[in-house]
Amino acid sequence: MTTVDLPLLPLGPGRDLSAERGVECPGDLPAASDPDLVARARAAKEALGEKVFVLGHHYQRDEVIQFADVTGDSFKLARDAAGRPEAEYIVFCGVHFMAESADILTGPTQQVVLPDLAAGCSMADMARLGQVEAAWDALTEAGIADSVVPVTYMNSSADIKAFCGRNGGAVCTSSNAEVALEWAFEQKPDAKVLFLPDQHLGRNTAVLKMGLTLEDCVVWDPRRPDGGLTAEELRNARMILWKGHCSVHGRFSPEVVDELRTTIPGVQILVHPECQHEVVLKADLVGSTEFIIKTIEAAPAGSSWAIGTELNLVKRLAEAHPDKHISFLDKTVCYCSTMNRIDLPHLVWALESLVAGTVVNRIEVDPETERWAKVALQRMLDLPGRSHKD
Repeated sequence: MTTVDLPLLPLGPGRDLSAERGVECPGDLPAASDPDLVARARAAKEALGEKVFVLGHHYQRDEVIQFADVTGDSFKLARDAAGRPEAEYIVFCGVHFMAESADILTGPTQQVVLPDLAAGCSMADMARLGQVEAAWDALTEAGIADSVVPVTYMNSSADIKAFCGRNGGAVCTSSNAEVALEWAFEQKPDAKVLFLPDQHLGRNTAVLKMGLTLEDCVVWDPRRPDGGLTAEELRNARMILWKGHCSVHGRFSPEVVDELRTTIPGVQILVHPECQHEVVLKADLVGSTEFIIKTIEAAPAGSSWAIGTELNLVKRLAEAHPDKHISFLDKTVCYCSTMNRIDLPHLVWALESLVAGTVVNRIEVDPETERWAKVALQRMLDLPGRSHKD
């Protein structure tokens, strides 16, 4: 039997994009199976009125984002929910850790709903509490735990945020990672940082923003004994990076950047700091999702951009700015598969259930976890004069 290498076509029938560069996914998302779903979602949302507040993350499908009362990144959305105490139900169209953050920040009478419980985050799942506690024990045995300040990216579970709160650490977003690290290094003499769970954001921030070297950074692999590191390596390190990454951003490659520069004259490469260090080094601009949006909005007509972030957002930017040439940074990396679990059928089911008086898929964080996660979040909020967008 002869095998043939085929292009990666994660969704839909697909087509060969090798000769064209655009923002289309190799195979569009399937259409909603029920043509009445849009009308049903609109009717259910209208029936609930101010009792429901729908949050839509930037990476959501268009069919879902159209029903969002506000759009944004995870921390912004959680704070927006907290600012609507009259809303009994917060329907979070995003992923699990985002809904947890909304539950932590909203009032006790508000209930947070995630339309599909399978909407997780591969990055957040790469740092489990048991693994992090085992790592902390190993750092203690190596004699350095007293010098380590844990900092977790917003894209982490509530119990990881609580772990950081209990152990003198904080939360950060991609916008304020630099100032969060500056704060962390000021907390103890000879401080080291355990950065969770995204190694790329940690490395890019430490090396490109703070002047540390790649030699100052080591990677803790939770699947290897002692993280795969010697006690000496841990003692010499300033940044202990957890071996985690975003399944979308982590797959952009420096080779594609080189290819784009030869095929699109004057293209500017704009990427998220969750991308690999080698990609970020080759980019023209690096920043959070909000930074990416604002950069494109301010860009002159006729300018060319290749954007390294989730495809739903890139497509939406291209449609909103037809006067600019906007491309996706890669032709095989596609939609975030977990973010796209939230589809119109799930949203309709959640809304119609609320109309019927049934709260489905409620996300609740236990009081002790909530308490310490709030401590870590508050330390971030207390950073003076800082941006808190992710």
